[in-house]
Amino acid sequence: MDEANRVELSGTLAELGALRHTPAGIPLIELRIRHESQTAEAGSRRKVEAEVEAIAFHTHARLLAAAAPGSPLRVEGFLCAKSRRSKKLVLHLTKIEFTEGV
Repeated sequence: MDEANRVELSGTLAELGALRHTPAGIPLIELRIRHESQTAEAGSRRKVEAEVEAIAFHTHARLLAAAAPGSPLRVEGFLCAKSRRSKKLVLHLTKIEFTEGV
């Protein structure tokens, strides 16, 4: 069964961890994306401000490792529990686009 679990988000790179590797040798990096926008809700405009925890693997991890905090970006991915013991959601990145100058 293929249930919907897709997230698109734009923002800036707020925080970037160190590039490390899984026990299987796959590169990974943890990061935080800061998002600010306005949207319509209940008939009025609402200011939206949030920071989202995310993780990237393999090529995306290497790409992010070279990025500077504050870099504007647009990402796509899916939500997953942080671990088996923690149900806290983390955005797993499947696409990254740096939007400098957009």
